[in-house]
Amino acid sequence: MSQEYFSALIQCIAAFGFAGMVLGLSVLFGRRAKVRKPANIPYECGMIPLGDGAPIFSVKFYLVAMLFVIFDLEVVFLYPWAINFKDFVMQNPEAFGSMCFFIGILLFAYAYAVGKGVVNWHHNPAPRKS
Repeated sequence: MSQEYFSALIQCIAAFGFAGMVLGLSVLFGRRAKVRKPANIPYECGMIPLGDGAPIFSVKFYLVAMLFVIFDLEVVFLYPWAINFKDFVMQNPEAFGSMCFFIGILLFAYAYAVGKGVVNWHHNPAPRKS
């Protein structure tokens, strides 16, 4: 075993040993917390909260977030191409066709999402009871 790996191994053992020692000492000498009923609820400006603390969000928020990530990544691919468009197409003419194909896939995905009603916020069917 070389000297570099040996010193890294010693450092890892020391780090895990110190973390384990501190954790063990806190378990041995630390005071146990008394669990009280009001301590288990979130603080709501001094008032006792009514109902469930976690609101139910529509799946549409998730779908819009996924669309944003997908189209944002595609813009990341389009940006360098748009900056170097003139030089790139002069050197490699078939690159224009491949980028048109890429943009076509992008437009197809957007049309599919619109067709499925992902961006339609006005259609609100009744929630299902589970």
